[in-house]
Amino acid sequence: MSGPSPAGTEAGAASLRPIGAIRRRLLLGFALAAFALHLIVIGRYGYFRDELYYLVCARHLAWGYVDQPPLSLAILALVVRTLGESLWAIRLLPALAGAATVALTGAMAGRMGGGSYAQAMACLATLLAPAFLGSDHFFSMNAFDLLLWAWAELLLIRILGEGRPRDWVWLGLAMGLGLLNKISMLWFGAGLLAGLGLTPQRRTLATPWPYLAGLLAAILFLPHVLWQIAHGWPTLEFMRNATRHKMVEVGGLEFVAKQLLEMGPGNALVWVPGLAVALFGRAARPWRLLGILYLVVALLLAAGGRSRASYLAAAYPMLLALGGVALERGLALRPWRRLRAPAFATVLLLGVVTLPLALPILPVESFIRYQAALGLQPMTEEHLRVGPLPQHYADMFGWEEMVKEVAKAWRFLTPVERRHAVVFGQNYGEAGAVDVLGRKYGLPHAASGHNSYWLWGWGDFDGSVCIIIGGDRADNAEWFEQVEQVGTIDARYAMPYERGLGVFIGRRLKMSPEQAWPRLRLFI
Repeated sequence: MSGPSPAGTEAGAASLRPIGAIRRRLLLGFALAAFALHLIVIGRYGYFRDELYYLVCARHLAWGYVDQPPLSLAILALVVRTLGESLWAIRLLPALAGAATVALTGAMAGRMGGGSYAQAMACLATLLAPAFLGSDHFFSMNAFDLLLWAWAELLLIRILGEGRPRDWVWLGLAMGLGLLNKISMLWFGAGLLAGLGLTPQRRTLATPWPYLAGLLAAILFLPHVLWQIAHGWPTLEFMRNATRHKMVEVGGLEFVAKQLLEMGPGNALVWVPGLAVALFGRAARPWRLLGILYLVVALLLAAGGRSRASYLAAAYPMLLALGGVALERGLALRPWRRLRAPAFATVLLLGVVTLPLALPILPVESFIRYQAALGLQPMTEEHLRVGPLPQHYADMFGWEEMVKEVAKAWRFLTPVERRHAVVFGQNYGEAGAVDVLGRKYGLPHAASGHNSYWLWGWGDFDGSVCIIIGGDRADNAEWFEQVEQVGTIDARYAMPYERGLGVFIGRRLKMSPEQAWPRLRLFI
């Protein structure tokens, strides 16, 4: 038998090029749709609590912070120096990261043999997943975490499908950058090791490539580890306190049930088949490692008993991709072919229903009514009381009102007092609001004992006068000889613990600032 002629080969390659171009345009189209969706709402509501803190962290560049590694904050510092601190400026990159995650998920489906339908289904599910939409709406490490996991998952799929050694080097780079962004990439590493050990891919462990990938990741992560050692491992204290005192207990079944809400009920039609095929499908045997990786991460999180359901979100792109392939092939059979369009429409329509829960596409009063119409109550996964809005929306309100009250207190001070004054916030959101939004009022820098603010200290505060956000008169009187309440903060939609706060002026600290500061340490 003779092989194909050169002419036939050229003709076949020419026929494949249009198909590849169509699929690239498909991925690009979904990515642009995701980006446009974020642009529509990019400035609605206000700064998220953590964004205010991150903007201040970006002014204190370091190899680490109490509550996170440095990569996302180094990126933010570059954004601020280039584009400024506006909502539009700082939210462009998370939106782009979300768009890239959508495209990478579609690319995974293509790498696993999926056609246009599989890639479109995978992209649609990723685009509409509430956990992804919420993370990509505002600046945080989470948007980049999703992106870096998706990149690592795509590289792993390439390794499983093609076995190219150089992909292990790229995987090590992705994991190292992931660790520098968020230490949850350790879960990916644990799942990968388990998957390699429990599947035929264990033969890879006899080669140097997995170890080279791990070494590269470790080298990239090393500067942050050294920072942790130099500062007494503050992140371990932060995690321990958050687990004990901040996060609500979540049972295993509750953790599983919440996945439907985090990923969207419609997307269960995609990722559940993807997981089932990965674990039990004969044709998908090369991808079994992906199912094991997902289960290991899920079990690690569920076993902790206090993990947010959204922590598992980064493990879903590979399942959405494999689910798209499974649906494409399953619905290609004659009895089920007519269900292709309805399946796609179901994922789309259910995704649209949950869209306002993840993105602020509705005016706030309209959202409150919509939430009630769905029979949902405002939620938080922390030991906090909530108001009319869930915590991820409530934390976008109240900061302007707070800073205005602090500015009123500032005007009570004499010119001499202003030269020595500092503003104290009970948490990094309050302090961050003063440092970011207070510039236009000429406010001094803020101090707080909360997380990385504690590392930065009082500054040049001499103990003479301090504007205090929150606390009560009796508590503040334990610290200052004279305490005067000069204002009250109120914001209807803010978290309840940020409403009705007093603004005080404390004069003459009862101890030296150096003696007071260790008592204010709060890593949680």
